[in-house]
Amino acid sequence: MTAQTPALALLRWYIDAGADEAILDGPVDRTVPRDDSPADSPAAPPPPVVASSVQVRKPPTLLSRSDVTQTARAQAAAAKTLAELRAAIEAFDGCALKATAASTVFGDGNPAAPIMFVGEAPGGEEDRHGVPFVGPAGKLLDKMLAAIGIDRTGAYITNLLPWRPPGNRNPTDAEIAACLPFIERHIELVSPRVLVFVGGASAKALLGTSEGIMKLRGRAFQYESAGMVRPIPARAIFHPAYLLRTPAQKRESWIDLISIKKLLNQ
Repeated sequence: MTAQTPALALLRWYIDAGADEAILDGPVDRTVPRDDSPADSPAAPPPPVVASSVQVRKPPTLLSRSDVTQTARAQAAAAKTLAELRAAIEAFDGCALKATAASTVFGDGNPAAPIMFVGEAPGGEEDRHGVPFVGPAGKLLDKMLAAIGIDRTGAYITNLLPWRPPGNRNPTDAEIAACLPFIERHIELVSPRVLVFVGGASAKALLGTSEGIMKLRGRAFQYESAGMVRPIPARAIFHPAYLLRTPAQKRESWIDLISIKKLLNQ
């Protein structure tokens, strides 16, 4: 057997390993990254263009409280009917509560009735049904009205805010400021003979005072706004939800209801 040279032995080893074809003129060090491909290598096809279904949204424009209030006031003033006001509220995006609420709670009862009740904000039941005062506090309010001979066909009921604050928390000053023009316009369009603020939040916001409900109930007020042709006699009463927690205050509420009944009969 003829002795093989080292080069021939190496070639035989490559052939036995299956490397029996030479492609390039020189060896390639695969451990070194390459910036280009061999001239005879086919170019990789470009990746397919896939239409994206994700819509790129522009970030929301941040508005100051005064800007939000001015927008709300302009949209509310443009409403000439309750239906137009409801549409304006549902189209309004200046209050963050709208995004977390299940429904817009507008009003219930008879808009032609002589008395209008304005509560604070919808609760869980109101948010689910889209109607104000239908939960436990609403049932108590119905009993309070029945005690002076009134039902929902003889009254109109709404809230300071049309959307429920998460967890039934108290509304913030910014949320009240954003919604205030709408409830003011709501009162102007209904134009009741007697206006009743149900709870401290609605009384303070609409009377423009910092006094609490303990000092406001039992007193006579005249409510006015820019779009009204006449002032409206107004009263403030405890919220039924407060009475459910503090039944000892029902005596004072009965006194307030008798006063409201006398006012209606004048």
